[in-house]
Amino acid sequence: MKKLKVDGMHCQNCVKAVTEAVSALPGAKGVVVSLEKGEVTWEEMGVGIEEVKAAIEDIGFDASEPKCCCCKK
Repeated sequence: MKKLKVDGMHCQNCVKAVTEAVSALPGAKGVVVSLEKGEVTWEEMGVGIEEVKAAIEDIGFDASEPKCCCCKK
């Protein structure tokens, strides 16, 4: 599973928009968007992080790779 942080989601409509944007990408499977965690996860099956990030940013949200909790990388 791959993961991106998504900033700017405030409601279930935001979750729906991100889910639809990522799910529309060829190869994106098992897309799960969490409002509480502010993240999207998906199975990497032919779709890369940069493609998912671009799809999320195209609909007005900020997307970034999560930071490591212990070393802040």
